[in-house]
Amino acid sequence: MKETRAEPLAAALAGLRRDEVIVFPTETLYGLGADALSDTAVEKVFQLKGRDPNNPIPVLIDGRNMLGTLVADIPRLAEALIARFWPGPLTIVLAARKDIPRPLLNSNGGIGVRLSSQPIATQIVKALGHPLTATSANPSGKAPARTLHEAKQYFSGQIDVFVDGGELTSRTGSTVVEISADKVKIIRAGEIGQAQLESALGAGRISL
Repeated sequence: MKETRAEPLAAALAGLRRDEVIVFPTETLYGLGADALSDTAVEKVFQLKGRDPNNPIPVLIDGRNMLGTLVADIPRLAEALIARFWPGPLTIVLAARKDIPRPLLNSNGGIGVRLSSQPIATQIVKALGHPLTATSANPSGKAPARTLHEAKQYFSGQIDVFVDGGELTSRTGSTVVEISADKVKIIRAGEIGQAQLESALGAGRISL
C-alpha cells in the first residue's frame, strides 16, 4: 500500500510547494488543498471554487505545535473539544494570531482549524510543514465531491494532482464551531451533533 501511495503523495507535495492546488481526501469529503500560508495558492483556491472572498476557508494542521503558530489562545472550552473530538470532523474557529493571512480569517479575526483523522491528509500536512486549506472540492453551490471521479468532473483540466482516498461517506462535512467567551456557537452542523458537543462541554454551553 505504501508503494501505491508514494508517487501521488510526492506529486502532491511537489505541487503544493509550487503554490498549486491539489484534490485530496479528508475524513469527510474531498478537499481543495493549498499551502494556507501562501497568498498566491489560497487565491487560486478561491478562484477555482468561485468562493466569496469574505467567506474564509478552514485549514488542516498536524498537531498542537502547528496550532500554536496559527491561534493566539486556546480557551478552556476549545481544549475540551480538542480532547474529545480531535483528530476528527470538528473544525474549531479560534482567534488568530496577527500575522495570519487575511483570506483565512472571518470578520471576527478567527481562523477555522482541524486535525484530520484521515491519515493521507495528515501525512500531507506533516510533510508540507504548513497548514493545508480544506474547503470541499466543488464549485460553490455544487454538491461536494465524495469520490475522485466527482472531483475530476469538476476540476479536470484545472488541477493536475488528485490524491485517491476511495469513496468518502460523509453527507454533511465537518461540524464548524466558534469559541467566544464561555459559549460555543455552532456555525455549521455536520458529522458531530449538538448532543455530542454538549456531552463534552456540559449543558448550557452551546448557542445556535
